[in-house]
Amino acid sequence: MTGWYSFFKIVVVRPAVKYWFRVEITGAEKVPGTGCILAANHLDVGDTFSLPALVRPTVVFPAKRELFEGRTLKGRALARVLRAIGQTPIDRSGGRASASGLGSVEVVLEAGGTVGIFPEGTRSPDGRLYKGKTGVARLALASGKPVLPVGVINTRLMRNRIGLPVMMDHPRIIIGDPLDFSAWAGQESDHKVLRWVTNEVMGAIKALTDQPYVDAYASRVKYGDLASKDTSSLELDHPNQGVSQPPIIAQRTEG
Repeated sequence: MTGWYSFFKIVVVRPAVKYWFRVEITGAEKVPGTGCILAANHLDVGDTFSLPALVRPTVVFPAKRELFEGRTLKGRALARVLRAIGQTPIDRSGGRASASGLGSVEVVLEAGGTVGIFPEGTRSPDGRLYKGKTGVARLALASGKPVLPVGVINTRLMRNRIGLPVMMDHPRIIIGDPLDFSAWAGQESDHKVLRWVTNEVMGAIKALTDQPYVDAYASRVKYGDLASKDTSSLELDHPNQGVSQPPIIAQRTEG
C-alpha cells in the first residue's frame, strides 16, 4: 500500500491540490508521527484528497464497505484504488455494526498511524456544521491517541468555463491544537461520555471554521425527516451547550 499511496500522493494528488486547486494549509506541523485522529468537517469530495495530500504522514480514511464490494469491472477497479491510497472499509449502517467496523482503523492507530475521519458522516447539505457521530470518540478513548480538529473551508468543487473541476474563494485547511481525552479512557461504552467527547471535537472544529452548528445529523436534513424544513431553531453556540462534563472515573491499576 505504501508504494502506491506515496506515488499518488506525491506525484499526482499533492501537486494538483497545491497548484491547481490552490488549497492552503495551516498547522500541518501539529500532526505527530506517533499516531493521531484528524477529525474534519465535510463540505465536498475534495476534502477526502486535499487533507491527506497536504500532511506528511499517510492518512487512512474509513470508507463505506459497499465501495469495496464492487462486482463490476469498474467497481473492482475502484476498490483497488481505494486500498492503494489508504482507504479501509467500514460498516456505516449505524449502531453496533459501525462500532465494530472501527477495528481496522484502531489497528492503524495502535501502530502509530494517522486516521482521518469526518464525524458528520456525510457532506454538509448547506455549508453548516452538523452533529457528529460518536465513532471519533470511540477511537480516541480506545486508542488513547489525540484528536486534532480540522477546519475545511471553501473546498467545494465546481466547473470552470471549460468544464474542468476547480475550487473557488481561497480554499483552506486549518489544523487545530490536539485534544486529549485520555482522562476518560476505558469509558468508551458509556454513551454520555461518547456524546460529550464527540461534541467537544465538533465544537473545536466550529471554532476553526466559524460555521453555524446544527444539533441534528446531516443525513436527516439531506433525506430524512428534516428534509426541506427550517432547522434554524436547532442551531447552538456550542455542541455541548448546557451539557456538563462527564465525571472522570479513576482506572484500576494492578498491584
